[in-house]
Amino acid sequence: MKRQKSAFLKLFSFSRHKRRFGAKHASSLIDLNFEDQKNKILVSSKKKKYTHGSKNNLLEHFGELHNEFIGESELCFTIAKIIVLIRRDYKAPKYYKIFEQLWNQESEFLIKYLNTRWLIASTDTFADHSLNSSEIDLSIACSCFANTIKLYESERFLVNAGNNKDDEQKKMALDNEVRFALFDGMSVFKFGTDDTLRNLRWRLDKVAKKNIPGMIFKEIFDRSQNYETIFKRAKDRHKRDRTKWWD
Repeated sequence: MKRQKSAFLKLFSFSRHKRRFGAKHASSLIDLNFEDQKNKILVSSKKKKYTHGSKNNLLEHFGELHNEFIGESELCFTIAKIIVLIRRDYKAPKYYKIFEQLWNQESEFLIKYLNTRWLIASTDTFADHSLNSSEIDLSIACSCFANTIKLYESERFLVNAGNNKDDEQKKMALDNEVRFALFDGMSVFKFGTDDTLRNLRWRLDKVAKKNIPGMIFKEIFDRSQNYETIFKRAKDRHKRDRTKWWD
């Protein structure tokens, strides 16, 4: 595995300097009056388009990023721009303080309106720059959770797993308490009645009260019950009310 560059090597990395081109001008376009931005909706004659990859020139990248937030609150676009500046190490300590200020001031709004991609980008930023060990730990746990979902759902997409149907014999065996091994002592989840996810939700409800990354983690867990993920598929198969993990 390739090692992460040290701070010394990053200092002399031409590619990193190149990716900060235009940062001074781009950063001047960030409005720090957060309250006024919440109800401002980004409008454009262009169609909404999600970014894939990024331009070296920050002004160009911000232009593409704007298209990702068409029809959404300007405040969501602002947090994305701040995250980009931090990632490109442009005055990172200064912009991380602004990032923290924004999250502390508008956490309820951001959790409601940011999509999962930018919620994860936020927890990654906490993980990389926070001095609070609890924030770091919960941020990494949240990122692991979301990226695990992304990984196996991507594999399902690749192999066309959505075309598969439940094996009725295996389903009947699970209902009859037959244990199937997965790996290293882990066994197959018992769809329909298992209490594993309910217990996980109870634990998550507790840590969500600790800090903002905990709140984001709980939000992403809740969203995963409604989008096409294993959690929604498990929810759709569930039939025991006392072990349900949603609502």
